Amino acid sequence: MKEEKVYLTLQNGRVFEGKRFGARGDVIGELVFTTGMTGYIETLTDPSYYGQIVIQTFPLIGNYGMILADRESKKPYLSAYVVREYCEHPSNFRCEGKLDDYLRENGVIGIYGVDTRELTKTVREAGVMNAVISSKPVTDLSQVRAYAITDAVMRCTCKEVRVYGGEDAARKIVLWDFGAKENIVRELVRRDNRVIRVPAWYTAEQILELQPDGVMLTNGPGDPAENVSIIENIRKLAGKLPIFGICLGHQLFALAMGGKTRKMKYGHRGANQPVKEFKTGTVYISSQNHGYEVLADSIKGVGVLSFVNANDNTCEGVEYPDLNAFTVQFHPEACAGPLDARDLFDKFMAMMDGGKTNA
Repeated sequence: MKEEKVYLTLQNGRVFEGKRFGARGDVIGELVFTTGMTGYIETLTDPSYYGQIVIQTFPLIGNYGMILADRESKKPYLSAYVVREYCEHPSNFRCEGKLDDYLRENGVIGIYGVDTRELTKTVREAGVMNAVISSKPVTDLSQVRAYAITDAVMRCTCKEVRVYGGEDAARKIVLWDFGAKENIVRELVRRDNRVIRVPAWYTAEQILELQPDGVMLTNGPGDPAENVSIIENIRKLAGKLPIFGICLGHQLFALAMGGKTRKMKYGHRGANQPVKEFKTGTVYISSQNHGYEVLADSIKGVGVLSFVNANDNTCEGVEYPDLNAFTVQFHPEACAGPLDARDLFDKFMAMMDGGKTNA
């Protein structure tokens, strides 16, 4: 492949030079990094990366090719992909294609040959910032600085109701799709559930009409506080049936209960985040992908802090015993990723099995 020079210009004016792969073109996005050593297919297809230029800190990406069954959604939602080195000749018995071809087919711009270590250090020190990828150096950065991710959930949610699992399943769960990863669906179906996936614009009344045994609030992209209508509908649902929230779902439930969220300096993205459970003292290694956090003090009196990040003490989970609900910031369904916290799905099953009459 002919090498084509490309420039990654940060909003602070710093320029990193690289070479193109994937789709051609110029793009502006929010620059973030993820530390996962494996799972690049899941990273590429996680809707939570909507509007973002993603840096992979692991130096070699694409070595096992593309495996469509491992996708978290039918298409990638990120704006661009930055790697140190990408593998042109993948080797894996499940491989169905090359990373370069997948990005090209899906219109995602890629850059390789970048000093991703230095780029990541820059983001860690200065914080998440916008950037532009272009064929020529950019000197006027006004558009880059003005860029903002908006209306993200509505752009990533499903467009129609989808149903998974058999009619004779043990339970019926509404999965409220804010940009859901497919593995959440898989984990629920695996536990003998009929899953009804509904769009983000569904109302509390529409969800209750489905007569579910519980509701799953999923992950998704963007600023949680932007979703005013969803927050109001969650408030109407709270206490009426068991609820489990993951990532964005965790943040939205906290906001519905009067809590507050804020943007983090550079977020948590990767498969190596340690979280401590207060009840048992156990430390789990978790997979995470978020740029906002729930302020723990803001949910006092309504919820009980259940998990905290062992690195920076940020809120990682909240129990709402009076409302038959609990939420976590990390991904218990992570794939690829640690399996430490998958029993949280079993906790949700037990809550529904024992909570049909007392929710």
